[in-house]
Amino acid sequence: MTFTTVLYHEIRREEEFNPDNPSHIDVKQAYDDILPSALFVTLEQFEEQMAYLKDNHFHTLSLSEVKDYYIKQTPIPEKSILLTFDDCFQSVKEFAYPVLKKHGFHAVSFVVTGWLHEDVKIFNPEKSVCLSKQDLKDMEDVFEYANHTDAFHQRKDESVSLMMEATDEAFAADLAVCNEYVPVKNVFAYPFGLFTDRNVALLKQNGFRLAFTCENGKNDKHTDPLLLKRNVIPYFLTIEQFKAIVD
Repeated sequence: MTFTTVLYHEIRREEEFNPDNPSHIDVKQAYDDILPSALFVTLEQFEEQMAYLKDNHFHTLSLSEVKDYYIKQTPIPEKSILLTFDDCFQSVKEFAYPVLKKHGFHAVSFVVTGWLHEDVKIFNPEKSVCLSKQDLKDMEDVFEYANHTDAFHQRKDESVSLMMEATDEAFAADLAVCNEYVPVKNVFAYPFGLFTDRNVALLKQNGFRLAFTCENGKNDKHTDPLLLKRNVIPYFLTIEQFKAIVD
């Protein structure tokens, strides 16, 4: 039995999306970055992809089901898929949430707690604006939330993140801050999909059960649960390519 995990970040209406225009992030933490256009999909694409999953009777997994699959060897339903969203940008609430709710789907959002704004902000399609804690509460009937660091979601360059160079003590302390907030404990997503063997070992030592990469492919019982595969869904993916990933 295998399952696919897919990863989304940002969604825009087709008429509001231009892949040539950089999208600066707007987060509480003093950190500026640009979200690559490959991490966007259009609302129209997202609706088509979710409709395909619904029409073809896919089961949207919870993290507890994935944990039980690896810890207790509990079988998962056929045609299982894990829907994940990283960083908690506004479009998750504006666009993804109503589509998922309409279909009765369950999803996971990985939270950078240091990025969450104190107050709810009006949706701004010109930037990648992080949500607030209240926004996350408003979506709890569809989403569950897990650890994406508190302050270590920063990159030094394309291949090195702040987390990768942190001491074990600093990384463990950061994990604990985020873990205290998120309802689902000891489940992690590597920022930017970047990590070192030392990071993986630290997660294991601290009792983490699942951790997600950005490596393409399906997961089965032989996949290391701290190196789970996730397929990034970019705007240039056709519906036929999407079907090939999830089927």
